[in-house]
Amino acid sequence: MMTQNLLVELLVEELPPRSLKTLGESFGVLLFEGLQTLHNLGNDAQLTAFASPRRLAAHITNVMEIAVHPPQKIKLMPVSIGIDANGEYTQAFQKKLRQSCGYSDEISPRTLEERISREFDGKTEFLFHTDVAVGFPLGKNLQQVLHTLITKLPIAKMMTYQLADGWSSVNFVRPAHALIALHGADIVPVNILGLQAGRETQGHRFEAKVNPIVLHNADSYAQQLLTEGAVMADFSERRAEIAHQLAVSAAKENLTPIDDDALLDEVTALVEHPNVLVGKFAEDFLQVPQECLILTMKANQKYFPLLDAQGELANKFLLVSNIRPTDPAQVITGNERVVRSRLADAKFFFDQDRKKTLASRVPELDKVVYHNKLGSQGLRMHYVRAIAKMIGEQLGGDALADQAYEAATLAKADLLTDMVGEFPGLQGIMGRYYAQYEGLSDEVAFAIEDHYKPRFSGDALPRNPVGVCVALADKLETLVNMFGIGEIPTGDKDPFALRRHALGIIRILTEKNLLLDLNALISQVIKIIEDKNIPTQWASSQQSTVVTQQQIIAKGSSELLLTFICERLAGNLREQGSTAQEVDAVLSLNPQQLSDIPKRLAAVRAFAALPEAASLAAANKRVSNILKKSESHIHDEVHTKLLQEEAERTLHQTLTTLLPETEKAFAAGDYTASLQILAKLKLPIDTFFDHVMVNVEDEPLRNNRLALLRQLQQTMNRVADLSKLAVN
Repeated sequence: MMTQNLLVELLVEELPPRSLKTLGESFGVLLFEGLQTLHNLGNDAQLTAFASPRRLAAHITNVMEIAVHPPQKIKLMPVSIGIDANGEYTQAFQKKLRQSCGYSDEISPRTLEERISREFDGKTEFLFHTDVAVGFPLGKNLQQVLHTLITKLPIAKMMTYQLADGWSSVNFVRPAHALIALHGADIVPVNILGLQAGRETQGHRFEAKVNPIVLHNADSYAQQLLTEGAVMADFSERRAEIAHQLAVSAAKENLTPIDDDALLDEVTALVEHPNVLVGKFAEDFLQVPQECLILTMKANQKYFPLLDAQGELANKFLLVSNIRPTDPAQVITGNERVVRSRLADAKFFFDQDRKKTLASRVPELDKVVYHNKLGSQGLRMHYVRAIAKMIGEQLGGDALADQAYEAATLAKADLLTDMVGEFPGLQGIMGRYYAQYEGLSDEVAFAIEDHYKPRFSGDALPRNPVGVCVALADKLETLVNMFGIGEIPTGDKDPFALRRHALGIIRILTEKNLLLDLNALISQVIKIIEDKNIPTQWASSQQSTVVTQQQIIAKGSSELLLTFICERLAGNLREQGSTAQEVDAVLSLNPQQLSDIPKRLAAVRAFAALPEAASLAAANKRVSNILKKSESHIHDEVHTKLLQEEAERTLHQTLTTLLPETEKAFAAGDYTASLQILAKLKLPIDTFFDHVMVNVEDEPLRNNRLALLRQLQQTMNRVADLSKLAVN
């Protein structure tokens, strides 16, 4: 079967830069998979996807001109039903052929002789129908694939535009202007979006040597676009070229470009012929916090700020131009003029914001809606600072509580500043700068910035105890209130980032090794929210909201929230390398001090490595099953006078000896030692189950043995439920 390489390109107007990479990859994959499904590809076919601001394309090797669908064998019915006594096909069989195999009313006996076979399927002989191999031309299959591809591309928002005839309209991400479909050097006659396939495309708008570019064949696409059209069509190659130019240009200035993969992807999607140039701005602007300058250069201008050896912002930046003029001075000057205006705006916002203190902005939080069912940011701040003070008292007494209260009061004030209004991503960061400018302590200032942390996976945690208190308070208030009004994440939907808040609480409690009880924390937060003694300014306007909140919380949202946090915790522990069994063993005891969990997991892993572990885990599971099935009331005390068998006396004596040792290790937080002591129980437990019947008819004797097993279970399962480690 003849194969050649295939090239398909859709030339469009400038595509959305943030989705170009995904669109390019999807275009190639959908084309490849569609042709593969229709049997057009050879076994070693390879895909190369292309994406530039004005085109989506794919090159596929070893594409067959004719796709041969392999013959299909269909099981019909038993021979006894399909063939009558005279050896003729029955009416039932012919009806089945028409239904399952697509035959018309006139069925040729000769055709049936070629396609009907008899085969035994177990004990019964069946009739099978095998159709003939059918070949479909590439054009037909490619047409089908392209129509499906257009509907499956991950396009967030479609455009509707008119075609050249002035009457028809189509929907696509951007208006399309040309379609190429080449199989080798031959045009494949397909159409899409009102375009007929050809071999002509467009190069760079300003720097192409030839326009239009007439492609020789499918394999000349990338090279012709580069040499004739000044276009680097491959997204990854263009990205690598930009990264290389950035590094070289920065090195010449003894500086380093800021590392930002998302910005690099976006810039790659904006240019076809990248040319990195160096610009600069006045040093006076460096008086503005560098986060502001960096953000305005990245977000508004797509520039790469430059950092010195100390990581401080320099007054130079890199821009990626889409043209390569002989003298780039005008390009650089134009960009410097634009960035000067942007930085001047940032400086103006910074200067204006400092004319008011953070404390003076706090009353204005009453006018900022937090949630239509939960009132304003002012009311929320009242809850958060009360929670932060409570946590501060537990972690550091009155001094920490007072600082946490102050930081929580001011934490949201920067939402009302001009700078954060322009750049919401600077919330917290600007609060820290303004607090330091006002002369507030670093503990309070950094807590204002850090109370949002961790903002994302792998982000740093709050750097001081005050920040820890406010961060926990902020996240706990959000979770309790959102669960209280029924805003519980479902599936992929989590509009209030409650999963991130839960993971933040988990990370802070565990990584900061805080001796705080999660259950007690949630109960205390609920009590604070239920407290009707809220400040006067909220009493009249928002009292109804608070009452509704109390009613909803009373319906058990705290249990739902605990379950939600535990599910996030289990997933987080598995991601960190713990097995599902280990996590289940520890979390099934519902430990409330999350800071204990890493130590418990380490102890479980050490225990699992012991030679006695498998046997003890299996015995523990057996004990759990016996106790679950028991209908008797199990006493706490074991009566030694009722211990009749030598095996049960030995087990009781061993337990009595080991219990103080394991309790001492457990109390000291040495969970590994506490579990390893249990290895001495293996032989007594094995002997007990070999020689002692637990569920005997004698009720006092049975109850005493059940009490012994309960004592054994309690001793073994202080650190984790070891029965979860048993192999099913």
